[in-house]
Amino acid sequence: MTDWSTGNCETNGINIHYTRTGGSKPPLILLHGLTANGACWAALAHAIEGDYDVIMPDARGHGKSSVPDYGYRYEDHANDVVGLIEALRLSPPILIGHSMGGMIAAVVASRNPELLRCLILADPTFLSPKVQREIRDSDVADQHRRYLNMSLDDVVAEARIRHPDRSLDTIELIARARLQTSMGAFDVLTPPNPNYMQVVSAIEVPSLLVIGGSAGVVSPDVAADLRRLNPRLQVEQIPEVGHGLHYDQPERFAFVVKSFLRSIGTVIVP
Repeated sequence: MTDWSTGNCETNGINIHYTRTGGSKPPLILLHGLTANGACWAALAHAIEGDYDVIMPDARGHGKSSVPDYGYRYEDHANDVVGLIEALRLSPPILIGHSMGGMIAAVVASRNPELLRCLILADPTFLSPKVQREIRDSDVADQHRRYLNMSLDDVVAEARIRHPDRSLDTIELIARARLQTSMGAFDVLTPPNPNYMQVVSAIEVPSLLVIGGSAGVVSPDVAADLRRLNPRLQVEQIPEVGHGLHYDQPERFAFVVKSFLRSIGTVIVP
């Protein structure tokens, strides 16, 4: 990662920090999930940087980006992505998002199709109103507060127990990102989320939905419903993993991404 650059983009009254692989190649933006940051995409970025100018922003309230007192709705995050694209004067980029980042990416695509080349959603937070309320009422924010009072070594140690098959590099990146996530970022969990059926139905660019197995967020049945709703949407399942697709199966996830991008002709991918 030593030859990658970093920068800050001023948009919507805040600064968005990003890491960028660079080069005169098609731009590709990676949007992370809640408690992650741009650096958590390192494995995929390394796998595709030969063909793409990969841009990995930290969402507001995460990483080295600004921590405003308010403004953590999905619409706010989506506006930040639009601002980033415009500030960096990117040609229409490929947009990839995981979890919270997947919903953000979907909102961007549904509202600004002219800004994007294509879209990949990795187990986005397409949640029913009931599940949204359950998550809001759970102890997820309290758990994060506990992490913020722990050392990096202790966060890493807990993560290694929970995810013994993940690489140590990945675990450390996720742990560092966790400790750089503000409590305010959890406001994104306040219902209601955008109606994901309406969002997906409005997407006009070529799109791929990647889902995991039974521990994932988006079930095969929901994915099939979305595929029927929008014929531009392709669906790929990696059944051996849960929600952390690109963490638990980075090589398989990169293969799925490359295969889709090859199929729609964004670049010649070996």
